[in-house]
Amino acid sequence: MSRTSKLFFTFSLLALLVLTFSRPASAFDGRSGENIVIQSDEVIDDDLYITAGTFVLDGTVNGDLIAVGQTITINGRVDGDVLAAGQTIAVHGTVTGAIRMAGSILLLDEQASIGGDIIAAGYSLETREGSAIGQDLVFAGGQTLLAGAVTRNVHAATGAFELRGTVGGSINAEVGEADAGYAGPPPTLFMRPSVSVPKVAPGLTIAPSAKIEGDLEYTQSRELAIPAGVVVGEVTRDQPATNTTAPGQETTGERILNWGVNLLRTSITLILIGLFLLWLFPSFMRGLSLKLQSATWPSLGWGVAAYAGFFFVLLLIVAGTIAGGLLFGVLTLGGLAGTVVWVGILSLFALVLGFVLVTSFVAKIVFGQALGRWLLSRASSPLAEHRFWPMVIGVIVTVAVIALFRFPLIPGFLGGLLNFAVILFGLGAFWLWGRERIVRRSVAP
Repeated sequence: MSRTSKLFFTFSLLALLVLTFSRPASAFDGRSGENIVIQSDEVIDDDLYITAGTFVLDGTVNGDLIAVGQTITINGRVDGDVLAAGQTIAVHGTVTGAIRMAGSILLLDEQASIGGDIIAAGYSLETREGSAIGQDLVFAGGQTLLAGAVTRNVHAATGAFELRGTVGGSINAEVGEADAGYAGPPPTLFMRPSVSVPKVAPGLTIAPSAKIEGDLEYTQSRELAIPAGVVVGEVTRDQPATNTTAPGQETTGERILNWGVNLLRTSITLILIGLFLLWLFPSFMRGLSLKLQSATWPSLGWGVAAYAGFFFVLLLIVAGTIAGGLLFGVLTLGGLAGTVVWVGILSLFALVLGFVLVTSFVAKIVFGQALGRWLLSRASSPLAEHRFWPMVIGVIVTVAVIALFRFPLIPGFLGGLLNFAVILFGLGAFWLWGRERIVRRSVAP
């Protein structure tokens, strides 16, 4: 199979996965600034991306809303999903889809109507009487007060949970102990939230006015008093898990077993990825290993430079993204500002992903392939020029030597230092090979 065919085969699989798990892309409206307000008579027929200090939606968004800011207020209507992150997020209007939000103070007011699920994380979540959640509620954070209606199930992991409203399904609540006492100052002590924040008692509290149509499962060290007639299904109390083994108190046998499992797992992972890369890019992988063999110590030096250069490039992208977003925001070119911000975010994601893949796998595989070819050549073995065996043998030796210096009975940091050095060797070879290719192409004409 030619390399073109291999590439076509690989990208076809990737395209199939993308088409399977994603939906068609549509246009979007991007806006940024200190204070952004969508007036009540404004209708946005696109997905809306917002970066702002304060954002208020009084109008209508016929698409998804993605908002990041200090205070986010939804008074109007969103015919789609909401993805929000901020200090205070308050929903007073209608969201026909689901909400994914994270923040310090989260609120669903009396008129709030959510058609789908809510998955949220933060210090405080309050759903007031009259609010409605069309499907499930999942929350993790400091405290929860549910006075509204949840059509299906509730899953909560929180220190304080109070139920006053109705739940059409079941509740699974991992809550703090009822007698936990004072847990320190709340985050609201250091901020000025735009909405009031309730004070919820530690543990699980269920009001007589509450109603649970399904089962109630909660975690507590002792039985709690549940008002009669509130729970239609069964009530189950789970004992909190206790950690019988203190951190760092593994037995010597357990540490050695974990060390051996990690050694085997790392070797198999690197070998499988190396075989795939050698099958798909044989000339590329061979060129990298030969460059490392011919310029071993320069590869180490350039590896250090490339490692430092990566973080410098990250800083440049972040600075450029912020500067571009602010510039176009000041010029009231909201669409361009949103585009610049998201291009910057995608660039950061791509750069970090590529760097992690190279340093975690490719650099070690290149080092292993060069080491394996050198060892087999010293042994005058015909396998030195084999396509796969030098990589397999070199990776096994490399992983084994690094693991040896990380053996549980050997104290110190030599294993981590050796692993970092291997990464720098491979990264430097990658840099030298790429620079050489660029120079060749520039002088070819």
